[in-house]
Amino acid sequence: MSCLDIIADYGMRSLGVGERLLPRGDVTLCHQFTLIGSGMIWNVYFGALALIFGFFAATALALAKASENPLLRKPAEWFIFLFRGSPLFIQFFLAYEALVLLPRAGIDIFGLTIQTSWMTRAWAGALLVLFLNTSAYSAEIFYGALRSVPKGDLEAADAYGMTGWTKFRRVVWPTMLRLAWPAYTNEAIFLFHATALVFFSGFPAFKQQGDALYYASYFADKTFNPFIPYPITAFYFIVLTLVLIGIFGAVNRRLNRHLPGQDRPRLRLRPQIIR
Repeated sequence: MSCLDIIADYGMRSLGVGERLLPRGDVTLCHQFTLIGSGMIWNVYFGALALIFGFFAATALALAKASENPLLRKPAEWFIFLFRGSPLFIQFFLAYEALVLLPRAGIDIFGLTIQTSWMTRAWAGALLVLFLNTSAYSAEIFYGALRSVPKGDLEAADAYGMTGWTKFRRVVWPTMLRLAWPAYTNEAIFLFHATALVFFSGFPAFKQQGDALYYASYFADKTFNPFIPYPITAFYFIVLTLVLIGIFGAVNRRLNRHLPGQDRPRLRLRPQIIR
């Protein structure tokens, strides 16, 4: 079997397309690159959706934390403290155990039965945990940037007669993003790296359609050689990191397009080793 045949058979296996059974005979390097790369589709899925939805949730949380109303400020502060103060792996574990306790038959609401079993699957439950976690970390980043918006910009907006939503949309929010974007880029990179924890979280892979680490672990057990599949996984994550740096760098240049070239803040990759 050629490498092209292997790619055709296993390239989309993580999505349920192609061969149903994992290779059990001679495992080649092409098998490992193909299946681990196929599993990366799920890592991108977890990271991309959590990042997109978490961006808007983080903006709302940052505004709530900066609010003078304690009914908005206190819940936001406790939410951010809770998810920033506890390890992500513990959050995965507690969320899975809590979701398993939901009634298997579903929850009856006004005579309608709402199914809950799907929440224990990795594609839903693990995504929820990552969304909540990145919302808390990003909210703290946005809150710091919100507090750093120059008073001169706010006074200029007031002088132009801007108030409420117009002031926020035209002055506060763009300035907040420009100040927060380098740190938010690092949070996005860490989030995609954190998707590797889904394999250890307890959320089961559906029909052996797991993420990159799922297949790397399979090949390490099958070949008794962890020094091939795990470096391949690391290689894919490095490529993904370079793609993220390119995308976020382009957004950063767009946000700061009005500044002279020498004054534009450059993105610096500062991996978070311990969270």
